[in-house]
Amino acid sequence: MRLEITCDDRLGIAQDVLQILRDHEIDLRGIEVDPKGKIFLNFPELEFKDFQHLMPEIRRIPNVKDVKTIAIMPSEREHFEFKLLLSKLPDPILSVDSRGMIDIANDAAQQVLSDNRTELVGTLIGQWLSGFAVQRWLEKQPTEPTVQQISAGGSKYFADLLPIWVADDAGKNSFAGAVITCKPQPLVEQWQRGGNHDVFRQILGEHTSMKRLIKEAARMAELNVPLLIQGETGVGKELLARACHQASHRADKPFLAINCAALPDNVAESELFGHGKGSLGPYTEAKKGIFEQANGGTVLLDAVGEMSNGLQAKLLRFIQDGRFRRIGEEQEVTVDVRIICSAQDDLIERVEAGTFREDLFYRLNVLTLQVPSLRERKSDISLLTDHFTVQACQRLGRSLVMVTRAAREALQRYQWPGNVRQLENVLFRSISMSEGDTLDISDIHLPGADSLQENVAVDLEEGSLDEAVKKFEATILRRLYPSYPSTRQLAKKLGLSHTAVANKLRDYGIGKTRKR
Repeated sequence: MRLEITCDDRLGIAQDVLQILRDHEIDLRGIEVDPKGKIFLNFPELEFKDFQHLMPEIRRIPNVKDVKTIAIMPSEREHFEFKLLLSKLPDPILSVDSRGMIDIANDAAQQVLSDNRTELVGTLIGQWLSGFAVQRWLEKQPTEPTVQQISAGGSKYFADLLPIWVADDAGKNSFAGAVITCKPQPLVEQWQRGGNHDVFRQILGEHTSMKRLIKEAARMAELNVPLLIQGETGVGKELLARACHQASHRADKPFLAINCAALPDNVAESELFGHGKGSLGPYTEAKKGIFEQANGGTVLLDAVGEMSNGLQAKLLRFIQDGRFRRIGEEQEVTVDVRIICSAQDDLIERVEAGTFREDLFYRLNVLTLQVPSLRERKSDISLLTDHFTVQACQRLGRSLVMVTRAAREALQRYQWPGNVRQLENVLFRSISMSEGDTLDISDIHLPGADSLQENVAVDLEEGSLDEAVKKFEATILRRLYPSYPSTRQLAKKLGLSHTAVANKLRDYGIGKTRKR
């Protein structure tokens, strides 16, 4: 039971109220005094016969104006409001005492750190956070706030650590602990220009293969020779090419890209090399090609393996001496550009199949970077998930969505045939369709994830053992091919030669039909 007593301020009035409670042998649980003239009491429920005598006695106390029952105490209301506010905040927030023991944790912290399987309150902060010794920092009784990079629940955050100092009645301050707010790592807003290797920080990845790739790319960026970037679709080949351009001495010159697979042969030649007036029709004007437009800069030839043989020959000559002729003109044009090429599959396979010129391959293959697929660096999925989640929420203009541990585990298990681009698209779609503040496994649609769990049993009642083996083999290849579109990669996965795998894919009609 809770009472609100309205009164005028008078010395000893609270003592008079407490005396009445003692006379009635009422166990007082709490008392709060409002300087504006209110006293709040909290005590166990009373029977009506006792309560009807208590109220008149309190009203007869001098300076008491009114007495009424209330539902909650002011401190209880503040507590509920504070708890509700904390639960709605998207960032993990923790409060710890001077020893590092957690005494408050909001819902976001519970989901990120323990996924509700273990209660955080009452445990040491060092059990959940790494990357910065919070308990050692608390031992120093700091007076100034600090921002530190920490790891929590498999994700990286920037943590704001705010020390708490409480003053007693004498004005003496005592250290009481700290409040910790975790925020996702901020996004880099724009490219840095002018030979600065910091541009590679936009390429997120902490896996060993990515660190090695970025280290090699930083060295190759400064060299003025062709660069070949190979990797599956969606791994970030163009992003790496742009970083190489920005880290080179050509950073203040144009960077232009063209997709060789998206344009017909005659259009691609005009786009690359340009054409003279009237060369493509009586009313066409002269046009500079991409190589002329990018003079002094860099040109990215995306999907260079799809380029026709005729265009390959003209590109080879341009790489050799830096000169070319526009379509319909006899005068040669000389430009200075660095060529970066990208290819989804291994170009050597196209050379062996006769669809790509061997001499051009060796001209392009001076410097080579192989971008690993996402399934080869699964430890980066959580880092990329945080990055794309923040990015999607900013684009959609909504508060930050927290990704549950179950959802993160599902993202880790998936094979990602579309790699980083697919991860970005899946998260954007999931966040845009989500109505809550958390993204759970049920909110994420992963194409083909269910089909990967299908049974691979083969019916032996029909056909011979050899036919059953072939059916089983075809089933395995069909499942693996989307994740390993290069026969060399698939062969490495299966422990076979790439020629054997290529023959099996052709026999079973899986993937592209290669020219022989």
